[in-house]
Amino acid sequence: MRGWWPLVAVCMGSFMFLVDTTIVAVALPSVAAGLHTSLEGLQWVANVYTLVLAVLMLAAGSLADRYGHRRAYVTGLAVFAAASAGCALAPNAGTLIAARGVQGIGGAAMAVTAFSLIGGVYKGRAMGTAMGVWGAVSGLGAAAGPMLGGVLTEFLGWRAIFFVNLPITVATIALTLRVIRPDERAAPSRRTSLDPSGMVLFAVCAGALTHALTRAGADGWGSSQVLGGLAVAAAALALFTAAELRHRHPLLDLRLFREPAFAAVMACVLASSVAFACLIYTSIWLQSSLGLGPVRTGVAMIPMALTTFVVSTVCGRAFHRLSPKIGMGGGLLLSGVGCALQADLDGGSTASSITLGLVVTGAGVGLMIPAMGTAVLAAAPAGRRGMAAGAMTTFRQLGQTLGVAALGVLFQDGTRDDPAAVAKSLDHVYMAAALIGMAAAVLAFATVRHPAPSTAPGPSAPDESSEASGSSAPRGGLGG
Repeated sequence: MRGWWPLVAVCMGSFMFLVDTTIVAVALPSVAAGLHTSLEGLQWVANVYTLVLAVLMLAAGSLADRYGHRRAYVTGLAVFAAASAGCALAPNAGTLIAARGVQGIGGAAMAVTAFSLIGGVYKGRAMGTAMGVWGAVSGLGAAAGPMLGGVLTEFLGWRAIFFVNLPITVATIALTLRVIRPDERAAPSRRTSLDPSGMVLFAVCAGALTHALTRAGADGWGSSQVLGGLAVAAAALALFTAAELRHRHPLLDLRLFREPAFAAVMACVLASSVAFACLIYTSIWLQSSLGLGPVRTGVAMIPMALTTFVVSTVCGRAFHRLSPKIGMGGGLLLSGVGCALQADLDGGSTASSITLGLVVTGAGVGLMIPAMGTAVLAAAPAGRRGMAAGAMTTFRQLGQTLGVAALGVLFQDGTRDDPAAVAKSLDHVYMAAALIGMAAAVLAFATVRHPAPSTAPGPSAPDESSEASGSSAPRGGLGG
């Protein structure tokens, strides 16, 4: 049993930070009522967390390489706990949004260290099993957020979705310190310099673009705030590109994108997050139009969570026999079809009207999770797989952030003149998500490569930088 505990410690943290990407979906109407905020404010409660995750993951990976992955993981857990307390005690929407942003800082440190911690403890067949379990737990965490949020919100209030993180975080820190030994620091010659200009410019670009998309739903595309936000995002992107091409140790080596297969796979990773972005607006429809409480809303989304978990578990254990082309392409196709199956709502629709679509979408998400890391690593040039893994996690979170903002434009456009027509506007959201998923599936089938033998140890191979920092955690099997 001893060999399982390091995996348990990593899975607890991963489950918690992924739950928090979707747990607020069901709680948003209660948050709005309690803090007297608007839909735009609600979008930022959801968006700022995933935005900060996306912006800081590459930087967090560099810091983890420099100071140690266990130290970064434990520090991230502590920051996450403090920010969760701030969210739970927030007296207004502004404070809640700020605390959610700090939560994202902790979550980024937790996210980028998972691969390396698992890779430092488990080797060979044991690592494959560990990665399969971790992938299944991660899939369940992202999909189960609405269900857990519904139960906590209805019986304990919306603040409970943040308070619950505190005992779990404390237990995870204690377990991590006990069962995972500190990794050796990288030798000075192997440490990379930080890239503060890249961090700032990437943050400005992502933040300005998200703000512009969010404002477009409320103000229209011609408003000064929207046009200004798009201009700032474009300028920041241009400056980021120039800075990264000049930097000796860039935050993201943009030469990776000269490889068409890598660029295409990253586009698929970005598109894969749209299915989760739909959950925000599904929750609003279930509660505002159908009058369901938080618990019944969460229960209505259980089919997606359970299907994701089951499919991810099965595929994770069989990752060595599953082509990443089938995993990515098939997963995106199923997600697109699932969204399309949900896009037939009217005034007489009930929660059961979307069940089949949720099941198919969940199957697609579960199929993608074990294959995503392998697909990215197979497309990356040799010697850049560590950075490619960081880029994958960044693009995945950025996709969810931009998905919520962009789909929010369609959702608000559909209800601007007829607030009662929420079902019709949700149809627009689902159809847009379906088209994105299907188009990305075609791209995946055309571009995803089979991995070389060195890239196939697990569904998401550990960051190569973890080898440089030399994790010295005890090697153990999963059955001991």
